[in-house]
Parts: sequence; structure tokens; C-alpha cells
Amino acid sequence: MSKRQFIVIGLGRFGTSIAETLYSLGNDVLAVDSDEEIVQDISDKVTHSVQADANDENSLRALGIRNFDCAVISIGADIQSSILATLLVKELGVKYVITKATNALHAKVLYKIGADRVVFPERDMGVRVAHNLVSSNILDYIELSPDYSIAELVSPEKWHNKTLGDLNIRAEYGINIMAIKRNNDIDVSPSADNIIEPGDIIVAIGNIEELNKLEKFVR
Repeated sequence: MSKRQFIVIGLGRFGTSIAETLYSLGNDVLAVDSDEEIVQDISDKVTHSVQADANDENSLRALGIRNFDCAVISIGADIQSSILATLLVKELGVKYVITKATNALHAKVLYKIGADRVVFPERDMGVRVAHNLVSSNILDYIELSPDYSIAELVSPEKWHNKTLGDLNIRAEYGINIMAIKRNNDIDVSPSADNIIEPGDIIVAIGNIEELNKLEKFVR
């Protein structure tokens, strides 16, 4: 499988974390920031790092930006700069653009000008931490949209040694079980005769309201 090409623009904590993780997973990563010192700091943790102005079309063009599979725009609090960088990157031919937003209005504008995905790192992390705090059984929680989420939870005791068919989870809780993790094995799309064992990790998807009910049940 060929390496994917990523460009990460804006190397604050979020951008740096994404750039370094993508590189550690075996991808080609070009990290870009206007601060020379930050560019130097990350240089040995990515494929290439460059000092450039993300709002200058010629600078972006010179980076060969159209050759990248994905651009991540992680410019901090400067909303205008973030919007302009997203617009330029999209116009210069990057197929998939992810931009960090600071608020709902910012996100709305980003989608209007062509961002493929908008993320709220602080809000998303806050949601996950809150769910982990209220329930020791909830291992992770990811909002997919305002209505749907994925939760990863330790199997409740009441489910142990019963099959998914016996539990009738979809009818009972209004959620779908996407996968069951047991030790190092993952069963994707488990069948109705799959037996839940103590220590199993359940990956469930569903309406946020239904998942919240389940969360109270497994607490």
C-alpha cells in the first residue's frame, strides 16, 4: 500500500500532535507553520517541515500542495486566517481538507467554503473526559454528529454469559453493537449467538439519548 501524503498547517498542540502521529503511522507528512522555531522543533518528527505563510497562495503553490491527499488546517484563534487557508488549499486542489474550528459559526463558514470535515478538539476532548469521569465503565466516547455517537464500554455484569440474541440489545436499548473486543481479538459485526464474557469491551453506536441511558445502566 502506498504512503498517504498529508500536509498539516498550523503547529500548535493539536496540529503538532496530528502531524507527529500521522508520521509515526508511516505516512508522509509536511508540517507548515509561520514560526521558524516551531518548524525546527518538529523537523525530526515528520517527513519535512517548512516555514511558510498559509495565507499566501504563491507559498502554498510552491509547496506542491495539489499533490497531497489530505490537508489539516490547525491555525489557532485567528479565524480569518483559518478560513482563508482552508479556501486556498481547497482551490489549489487538495481533495480532502480537515479544519479546526473554534465555534459553531466558524464551523458553518468553513463548511460553506468547502472544508470536508470540521473538528472542535477542545469540545470533543471535553465530551470524552466528562463521560469517562461519570462512568468508570465508559472507556471512550466519540460524537459523530449532534445526534449520534460511538461509545466503548466494559461489558455490564448483567450481560455476562448471555448471547446478543438473548439480550436483544437493539430493541432493549436502541443501539447497535459494532464490535466486541476480547483480549487481543476484535469481532467486527458480531452475530446474535455471540456470548458476552466478563472483561469484554463493547463498541456501540447509537442515538446520543439512548447511549446516555445505557451509560447510566452500566455505571
